[in-house]
Amino acid sequence: MVRSKRLFATSLFVSLLIIVADQLLKGWFDNNFFMYQQVIVVPDFFSLTLAYNKGAAFSFLSTAGGWQRWFFVAVAVGVSSVLTFWLARLEEKQKLQAVALTLILGGAVGNLIDRAFLGHVVDFILVHYKREWFFPAFNLADIGITTGAGLMILDMIINPEVKKQQ
Repeated sequence: MVRSKRLFATSLFVSLLIIVADQLLKGWFDNNFFMYQQVIVVPDFFSLTLAYNKGAAFSFLSTAGGWQRWFFVAVAVGVSSVLTFWLARLEEKQKLQAVALTLILGGAVGNLIDRAFLGHVVDFILVHYKREWFFPAFNLADIGITTGAGLMILDMIINPEVKKQQ
C-alpha cells in the first residue's frame, strides 16, 4: 500500500533521472576516454578518468574470479526492492528520508545496470592530492548512494521521534 502517492511517484521519477544521468555520463566516458586517461580539472586535486571496478566499494572482491558480479547484482536487486517498498510506505512528512532513499535507489540501480550488462562498474571521477594520494575512482551513482546514506544518518539524528512511532 502506497501511503503518499505523490511522494512515491516523485521519488521514483527522481531516481529514474539519476539513473539516466549516471548511465549517460558513464557511456560518454567509456566512449571518449581510454583506460586510466586523466584530464586534470583542478590541478593537484580533481581529475576525470576512466576506470572499471569489478568489485564493490573500494574495489572490494574485484579479483575474486567472477562470481562476485552476480553476487553484487543479486544484492543490488534485493536492496533496490527493499528501498522501493520502503519509499512506498513513507508518509508525506518524511521528505528527508524520501530524498535519502531516492538517492540511494538511483545510485544502486545505476551501478546494477553496469554490473549486469558490462560485468563491471564504470567510474570517472578521481580525487587526489598531487600525485601522492588517490581516492578510488567513483561515479554519479556512488555520489547518490553516499549522499543518501549521509542524509539517512542526518534524518535519524534530527527526526528520532518518527522512528519510535513506526
